[in-house]
Amino acid sequence: MSNSLYSIAAPQNETVFDYSPGSPQRDLLVGELERQAGTTIDIPLIIGGQEIRTGTTAAITMPHDHTHTLGRYHQAGENEIRMAIEAALDAKAQWEALSWVDRATIALKAAQLISSTYRYILNAATMLGQSKNIFQAEIDATAELADFLRFNAHFMSGIYQNQPASTPDVINRSEYRALEGFVLAVTPFNFTAIAGNLCTAPALMGNTIVWKPASTAVYSGYYLMQLFKEAGFPDGVINFVPCSGALMGSIALKDPHLAGIHFTGSTAVFQQMWRIVGEQIQGYRSYPRIVGETGGKDFVVAHASAGVEALCTGLVRGAFEYQGQKCSAASRAYIPRSLWPALRRRLQAVLEEVTMGDPRSMEHLINALIDRDAFDRVMGYIEKARRSNQAEILFGGHGDATKGYFVEPTVIEVKDPAFITMTEEIFGPVLSIYVYADEAYAEILELCDRTSPYALTGAVFATDRNAIAVAEKRLRHAAGNFYINDKPTGAVVGQQPFGGSRASGTNDKAGSMLNLLRWTSARTIKENLDPPTNYRYPFMD
Repeated sequence: MSNSLYSIAAPQNETVFDYSPGSPQRDLLVGELERQAGTTIDIPLIIGGQEIRTGTTAAITMPHDHTHTLGRYHQAGENEIRMAIEAALDAKAQWEALSWVDRATIALKAAQLISSTYRYILNAATMLGQSKNIFQAEIDATAELADFLRFNAHFMSGIYQNQPASTPDVINRSEYRALEGFVLAVTPFNFTAIAGNLCTAPALMGNTIVWKPASTAVYSGYYLMQLFKEAGFPDGVINFVPCSGALMGSIALKDPHLAGIHFTGSTAVFQQMWRIVGEQIQGYRSYPRIVGETGGKDFVVAHASAGVEALCTGLVRGAFEYQGQKCSAASRAYIPRSLWPALRRRLQAVLEEVTMGDPRSMEHLINALIDRDAFDRVMGYIEKARRSNQAEILFGGHGDATKGYFVEPTVIEVKDPAFITMTEEIFGPVLSIYVYADEAYAEILELCDRTSPYALTGAVFATDRNAIAVAEKRLRHAAGNFYINDKPTGAVVGQQPFGGSRASGTNDKAGSMLNLLRWTSARTIKENLDPPTNYRYPFMD
C-alpha cells in the first residue's frame, strides 16, 4: 500500500436515461434486447472462478411470454454448495489483505462499466428475465447498482478514517477487519441492484461471498457475475450458486464458518433462517451478523388538505409500477371522505389510460408478474375481495396467464379496515382503499400504525403543516422510510438510505455507512510509548 492517506469523495448519482424515441441509447438497448431474446444461453455455477455444470437444469422463461426460453441454468447440489463455501474461505486471506483502496477501485471500475457497456446488457436482461419496463430497469439495474458501488466505496473510506483519540504517550488505532468466515448472500428476483449490492457490500469490506440468487433472477445474476469478473473481483470472492433455498439453508446455515447473512426476501424465510442460526449458535466460530430486508404492507395516508392530482399520481405510481412487486409498494391507502369522489374519478381516468404488455413495447407502464405462483397468489386475493361483502373491486380485477402472467392494476374499496387485502402483503398490482370521516384523521393514524406487523415504507399527503407534523410523530415507528407528499417507493442511494424494522427487517439501511459497518469487525490497538515500570499507583503511597 502506498504511503498516503486517501479518501473517496462523495459521488454524484448516476444519470438516468429517458430512452426517448430516436435516441442513441434507445437504439443500443433495442439491439441488445434483440440479441438476448434471440439467444438461448446455458448458465453454469461459478465457484472459485470456475464454470461448473451439474446437469440438473431448469428453464429460464420470459414472464411476459412464458413460451420463450431465454436459457437454462444448472442447479447446485450439496457437493457444489460445500465447494462454494471452501472457495470463499480459500479466497478470503488474500482478498482481506488487499488494500482497501484496491477493493474500492474494483467497485468503482464495476460502476463505470455499468455506466457504459453493461448498461444495456443489465437493462435488457432485467427487462426480459424479470419483466420490467425500461424506466424500471434503468433506475434499478443501472442507476441504483452503480450508485451502490460508488457510494459504498465512499462510505468505506469514511469508516476507515474513523479513528479514536490518542494522547502524547499512547497511540490508539482502530482496524476494521473482515468477518471471520464467509457471508451468505440470498437475493430476491425483483431488483438486480439488490442482488448486486448484497454481494458487493460485504465484499468491499474484505469478506468473501456465497451467493444464492433467486431462481427467477438467475438470468440477470449471470450477467452480474460477468460484470464482477471484468471489473476485477478475484476468483472465489463472489461464488454464484443457483440452487434450492432449502438445500442452501441446510448446509450453509449450519457451517461453523458462517460469518454473516445478507438477505432480501420474504419475512417467513428470514425468520426461519434466524431460527436455524439460533439453534446452531454454539457451533459457530463467531456470532453471525444477520442483516435482512423483508416484507412490507406499505401505506398512504391522505389528509383532507391533500392535493388530489399529487395523491392520485402517488397512488398509481406507488402501487402499480413494476406490477406492485416491490417491498415498498403502496398497497393500502386511507382516504378522507371529502376527497374520495374526486380521487375516485381521477384514478378511474388515469387507470383507463394505463396499458399492460411486453416490456419491449415501451409504451406500457404495467408488465407481467414474475411467475405462475405469483399470478395465482395475487388472483387469489382478488377473488377473496370479489366474493366478500366487505370489499368492492372498483377497477381491474382480471388476470390472464395464457401467454404471460398479466394481472390488471386493481383498486379495491374496503368497508372493513382490517380486511385481508389491507393487512397481508400481496406483492402484486392491488391497491386497497379505506375511506374515513375527515374528522377521524388522528384515529386513522393510530389504525394505520397497528394494522400491519410491517414497518418498511409509508407516505402522508397533506398541505396542512400541522397534519404532516402529527402524522410524522404518530407514525414514527410505522415506517423506516417515510415520505411526505410522495409515493412510498423509489429510494435513491445516498439520499434515502433504505430499510425498515418490525417484521420488515433489521433496518440496516442499504445504501448507507450503517450497512457497511455490519460487515466489519473492529480491532482497537493501543501502543504505550512510555510503559510504566512500577506496579504501584500514587494512592498507595
